[in-house]
Parts: sequence; structure tokens; C-alpha cells
Amino acid sequence: MIDFRGLPLPVNLLVLVVSAALVWAAGTRLAQYVDGIAERTGIGRVFAGFLLLGGVTSLPELATVVTAAYNDHPNLALGSILGSVSMNVLLLALADSLIGRDSLTSVVAHPATLLQGTLGIVLLGVVGAGIVVGEVELFGLGGWSLALVPLFILAVWMASRYENRPTWVVAEGSAVSRAAPKEPEGAGHSLTGLVVRSTAAGLVILFAGYVLAETGDAISVQTGIGQSMVGFVLIGLVTSLPEISSMVGAIRLHRYELAIGDIFGTNLFDLLLIPIADIAFRQGAILSTAGRFETLAVFLGMILTAIYVVGLLDRRNRTVLRMGYDSLAAILVYFFGLFLLQTIGSG
Repeated sequence: MIDFRGLPLPVNLLVLVVSAALVWAAGTRLAQYVDGIAERTGIGRVFAGFLLLGGVTSLPELATVVTAAYNDHPNLALGSILGSVSMNVLLLALADSLIGRDSLTSVVAHPATLLQGTLGIVLLGVVGAGIVVGEVELFGLGGWSLALVPLFILAVWMASRYENRPTWVVAEGSAVSRAAPKEPEGAGHSLTGLVVRSTAAGLVILFAGYVLAETGDAISVQTGIGQSMVGFVLIGLVTSLPEISSMVGAIRLHRYELAIGDIFGTNLFDLLLIPIADIAFRQGAILSTAGRFETLAVFLGMILTAIYVVGLLDRRNRTVLRMGYDSLAAILVYFFGLFLLQTIGSG
């Protein structure tokens, strides 16, 4: 295995750029293939974004988190998970700006997105409770951490049943009627071909995303930035590149539910990495190492997710700076949160 920390900084920067380009290309293609799979199987685009895009684009975080936890860097592991959660939600502001005259939450018409966002807030609440109340160790693992596993399975089960079940519907006259979906490039492939191409894109994302995260970690050490803040911002950013590329691909197809399902689904998969990191961490329950920094990071993720859940409920189609008011609020909250995190981290 390559020791990226032993490579010169310019080499790591070059590897970072090349890996990012590979992740971007694979993520964009993946959105097209997943859209085609959703069309042919009838599983629904919100659930497809949640399960397929969300699961695949979480692979770089898996490699990063396990490596950090196994090497006894619990703050880096937790910071990268929670940083990715907040960064992913912030990406919805980028998606919003790409749409143009309509706000993102006004063109998303399926209530399944609300369910996924709410489930994400619930799982974040469990993580926060584990940090504040304190972990109870069970066979060397944390009880709160282990509770995330059945909760995640329940979330997947609820999401799979909800999209195709008759529920309330959005009233006519919304902005969604002006956003006609485009035919995806993968429309000409068979279901088997789409699955094969999706698998290939996923493998590229796994490999290039892992290299991306490892070079990001090396750069953080070589530049001397604090470990918690690096995990939250730098590694959270670089491991979110698969989500950026797949989300942009979905937006270009006008598959807005697919894009939001990707983000909310990725965050649920990211939180599932906490018990996985707990297994890799050999010094006890990993949440027991968390402090004020990680607690605030959890709250930031909850608030950012809640902002978009409110936006999806309100569906106000008013924009400023080419984005909805909820996206502008998310940007302001995120950077204010970074300021508070930096204050705690340097205190």
C-alpha cells in the first residue's frame, strides 16, 4: 500500500486532481445508469437515488473511515463522516443554483424525499445522544453506535415501501410542471448492461475515491492543519466529490428527486459507517472519544437537513442569487457552523 504521507506535497496534489477527475466522470455516468435502472425496474427514482447512488457514492468514505479508525485516529474518522454529512446537504445549494429560475425544493414533488430527510435527522439525533449521554460498551463496541444498524435497516425498509404507496400528492400548478425530464444516455442499454456499467462506475469511484481521501489526509498532515477540522472540511469535501458528480448528472437530466435521494441516501449510508468504524477502532467505543467538536458537527448536520425538509414542505418558489431561500439559509448556517467549529477546534 502506498504511503501518501511520504510523497512530496506537489505529487499528492497532482494525484488528488487526477483522482477527482476520475470520480467526476464515473459519478456523472452513474447517475445516468441509475436513472435507467429505476425506469426499468419501477423501484422509483427517489429510492434509486437513496439506495443505489447513495450507497455507491459512500464507498470512498468507507475506505477512509475504516483506515482512520484502524490507525487509531477516531477524531479523523468521525470528523470525515460528520463533515461529509454536512457537506452533502450543502451540495443541494449547488444543485439549486444549476436549475436557474426555480428553486430546487419547489420542483421536487415526491413526499418520499421528506421521509428520507427526516430519517436522516433521526439517525443524527441518535449519534448526538450517544456523544452527550455517553457510550455503553458491549463487547468492545458502543451501544449507541450499534443502534444505528437496525435503525438504518428500518430506514431502508420504510423508504422502499413509501415511494410506490399511495400517499398525499403535491397540488397542481407547482414549478415541477415546467421541468420536463430528459431522456438519459443509458436509455438504450438493457437492464443487465445498466447494472454492469453501474458496477464498473462504482468500482472506479471506490478506487479513485479512496486515493482521493488518502491524498487528502496526507495533504492535511503535510500542511499542518488540525485533524478534526481537516476531517470535517477537507476530507469531507474530497469524499463528497462522487455525490457532486452524480448529483449534477441527475440535475442535467431534470431528475430532481434522484438528486435529493442521492444526498439524503448518502448521509444515511455515511452514518452507518460509525458502527463499522467502531469495529475497526481497537481502543473501545469510538463515540466515547467524541467531544464538543463532534457534538456541534452533529447538530450542524441536523439543522442543515431540517432546512431542506422545511423547504420541501413549504415549496416556496422564490429565488435569490439563482437559488431558493432555503439554499441561501443553508449556506449561511454552514459557514457559521464552520466558524464555531474552528473556534472549538482551536480552543
